[in-house]
Amino acid sequence: MKPFLIAGLLVLTFAAALRAQEQKKEPCADAQSQGEMNICWGKEYKAADAQLNKTYQDFMSKLDESEKAQLKNAQVAWLKYRDANCEFVADQYKGGSMRPMIAAICLADVTNARTNELKTQIKDREQ
Repeated sequence: MKPFLIAGLLVLTFAAALRAQEQKKEPCADAQSQGEMNICWGKEYKAADAQLNKTYQDFMSKLDESEKAQLKNAQVAWLKYRDANCEFVADQYKGGSMRPMIAAICLADVTNARTNELKTQIKDREQ
């Protein structure tokens, strides 16, 4: 009886993990209109940007003055790239109601990737 109980719990845990993962993949799946999708993805971008800023500040606190200057220069260049690239991506829909959503999706995705990159750099320095 115990093996069946354990197997059942494992299946339920796996199913819950899959469900959580699916929800992370489509954070705005419940939006019912283009306006709602634009707003939702705008919030996703703002959350990603807040996490990036937190990670950036954490990283800066671990660096000496020379390294801080280097990271600041890299971050300023990266921000210019991110904004210009996402503007280009979104302009495929210039004049359309989904343009803000496309811009926000791009900004959120690229920002999340940069956050992960900085987190990796922090871990690499701590080893």
